[in-house]
Amino acid sequence: MSNQLEKVQELIALRNEARLGGGEKAIQKQHDKGKYTARERIAQLLDEGSFEELDMFVRHRCHNFGIDKKSFLGDGVVTGYGTIDGRLVYVFAQDFTVFGGALSETMALKICKVMDMAMKMGAPVIGLNDSGGARIQEGINALAGYAEIFQRNILASGVIPQISGILGPCAGGAVYSPALTDFTVMAKGISYMFLTGPKVVKTVTGEDVTQEALGGAQVHACKSGVAHFAAEDGEDALKIIRKLFSYIPQNNLEEPPLVECTDPIDRLEDSLNDIIPDSANKPYDMYEVIGAIIDNGEFLEIQRDYAKNIIVGFARMNGQSVGIVANQPKYLAGVLDSNASRKGARFVRFCDAFNIPLVTLVDVPGFLPGTGQEYNGVILHGAKLLYAYGEATVPKVTVTLRKSYGGSHIVMSCKQLRGDMNYAWPTAEIAVMGGAGAVEVLYAKEAKESDNPAKVLAEREAEYNKLFCNPYNAAKYGYIDDVIEPRNTRFRVIRALQQLATKKVTNPAKKHGNIPL
Repeated sequence: MSNQLEKVQELIALRNEARLGGGEKAIQKQHDKGKYTARERIAQLLDEGSFEELDMFVRHRCHNFGIDKKSFLGDGVVTGYGTIDGRLVYVFAQDFTVFGGALSETMALKICKVMDMAMKMGAPVIGLNDSGGARIQEGINALAGYAEIFQRNILASGVIPQISGILGPCAGGAVYSPALTDFTVMAKGISYMFLTGPKVVKTVTGEDVTQEALGGAQVHACKSGVAHFAAEDGEDALKIIRKLFSYIPQNNLEEPPLVECTDPIDRLEDSLNDIIPDSANKPYDMYEVIGAIIDNGEFLEIQRDYAKNIIVGFARMNGQSVGIVANQPKYLAGVLDSNASRKGARFVRFCDAFNIPLVTLVDVPGFLPGTGQEYNGVILHGAKLLYAYGEATVPKVTVTLRKSYGGSHIVMSCKQLRGDMNYAWPTAEIAVMGGAGAVEVLYAKEAKESDNPAKVLAEREAEYNKLFCNPYNAAKYGYIDDVIEPRNTRFRVIRALQQLATKKVTNPAKKHGNIPL
């Protein structure tokens, strides 16, 4: 055999060794837990045969605690690039079979390399996390590695989309990279995120808590809002990432993907003409309205189980990606509270950063009252949503279906926050407050002096409702651009978006604003 052939054989052998990660026993352990290996996950995520791996031959450089006697090719993370639906994406997947996926200095360098490449090429980064945390043997070098990754997350924010898949443990400082990215997808049963684990919690606070109860997928999807999706398993998580990717652009200078629309834009939806109940206190399901006006009823909801009083997610209208923000009258009457405001604001800012038009469906009676909300800083949280809409320069189309009262009217993309097209259904009630509350303030003295206070208040409420609880008073001042027939909503919104395709507006020059955090 020639010298060259020997070297080729050596290369092939090294590649095969690298692909085994921590070895066959470790791979079997991963499979026994119902988890896939790093390379298997990348194969499921990317288009078949598109993955190009980088840094396969990297090894760690640590000599502490005898760790130098044990090293693996690739050092616990698989990095590279490939395509999803033919579109370039950079990816890193932590390999739990090597030192439990623990982060080393060289592992961080590998991750940072693909993040730098993604910024240079203007393509998204997808990180698949499955790691026990920092490699303790490396001490401060591992911490420095984390900080290098976080710095790149920060600089990439709003420039390229960043998506995190949590497909195993993600604990301690490691949680901050997903927290800095745009979307976090967790897998039920196999993934968890927390800053301090159950043992530390028990030592410090005395609480007995399992990993699942402390930081499982359901906890973060329902209670904390840290996770945007709770997938059924690892495979489902990767399918969600692919689906999510189909709605968003490669970077902040590109438009989102446009797909062929098979749903007629002038499709009439007669059911919308009588969806609003006669009683103002009766709920209806906002999902029915969303499903009726978007292309083929396809809606990818974000944070479905968190702050259910507001609905956010991606859809298409005439093949164009749009971000939907809608109050949900079926949950807490659709009021805004601290969590709903934060959820809405983050989504609005993502859409604005990546050129995705916003369609806002309004039915909001106000902000949730009470000491719990006030002590929790609802003023600041509500201001986040207000700031996000006011700052956004993407096309903004707002449709008011029923209630739109007081401060909550303002923060839901009103005309004065540079709403481009503001429509209302005939059932819209746009006022400082509802009739009952208003007349108690305006006519308290008259009612007190009357022999029949209830009758006086009822008559005055009817007068108030006729004057103010309709869309025409707002339309009179141009705050509403048109009152539309509900069944025509799809057509009118699409027409508005077509008109707004060439919209150009810029914010004042500044380093950055100071959003109320």
